[in-house]
Amino acid sequence: MSVTVRVPAKVNVQLAVGPARPDGFHDLANVFLAVGLYDEVTATPADELRITCSGPDAAQVPLDRTNLAARAALALAERYGRPADVHLHIAKDIPVAGGMAGGSADGAGALLACDALWGTGASRQELLDICAELGSDVPFSLVGGAALGTGRGEKLQELPVGGAFHWVFAVADGGLSTPAVYREFDRLTPDAPAPEASPALLAALRAGDPVALAGTVSNDLQPAALSLFPALADTLKAGTEAGALAALVSGSGPTTAFLAEDAEAAERVATALRASGTCRAARPASSPAPGATVV
Repeated sequence: MSVTVRVPAKVNVQLAVGPARPDGFHDLANVFLAVGLYDEVTATPADELRITCSGPDAAQVPLDRTNLAARAALALAERYGRPADVHLHIAKDIPVAGGMAGGSADGAGALLACDALWGTGASRQELLDICAELGSDVPFSLVGGAALGTGRGEKLQELPVGGAFHWVFAVADGGLSTPAVYREFDRLTPDAPAPEASPALLAALRAGDPVALAGTVSNDLQPAALSLFPALADTLKAGTEAGALAALVSGSGPTTAFLAEDAEAAERVATALRASGTCRAARPASSPAPGATVV
């Protein structure tokens, strides 16, 4: 018997970042949208905890207990007083180290898969509590859809979305360390104000209006990501010149996200980005997408 869970990537349509807290984290107003690029995590009974991975950039994925999927299995097993005797296979399709929460998605996927495999019967709230212990983006990977994340991003308020939004994600040649991007943010923004969600952005999501959303998207980490990875500016420019309504770095980067008017426009932007030589790949995807789901 095995259990497979499909779990989505995310894009931050707003990432407002406050000053560093005493615990080293930052308070956020983080508006998440789950997008239709997915990893799949399959849990199968085994003699001991084992992680394998396939798909694009699989060689970059750690296969030890630092992997969030492994940590999720260990956390659930400890909570229910059982051994973490499971083989977790991750079929990657979300860019690795790309600012789209691929690692967090794998953590949420493994947690749900192990819960189903072991029959632990954990409540939704218990699963969300474990997710929050694993990392700031992991709870949203479980929930999906659209949500406002506050605190360090782990406190979620689900948001209404009035229609589909079409995106293109340009995968950079190389990665960025999230802690390094936050350190650069602190250097560039010593007096960051308290973060607040944009009422205009939330209204655009409710209305399902891509033009209105394009005028409100923002990412406070973008200047830091561009400082550490200047070539991303060329990718942003190429997507904008191809007709994207908005262009921004996704989360801590280096994946860049382009909002398009509709699915046809997204295909045109993706084609232009692939031809521009400024990125390794360009992937269209729509949002919102469901959270972690047993398939």
